[in-house]
Amino acid sequence: MPGKRPRPKVRLNPYAVWDRLNRTNRSQNDLARQMGISSGYLSQLITGQRCPSPRMRRRLQRGLDIARFDDLFIVENGDAP
Repeated sequence: MPGKRPRPKVRLNPYAVWDRLNRTNRSQNDLARQMGISSGYLSQLITGQRCPSPRMRRRLQRGLDIARFDDLFIVENGDAP
């Protein structure tokens, strides 16, 4: 469609998640339980199968105690193959 820009995709950086979980001696299941989501959904976010919504991104930042957006997420251009 002319004039319509593809939206960028925001993905969770799995290395940042695992680093934070290891530093705080927590498991993926602990984080999922704290956030009130299933461990399967969190797994999909970590592996990049799903992209977190803006609300979920804020919850992840709070749950992992990471203040900077760029420290936890990767922004991909919408026009990349």
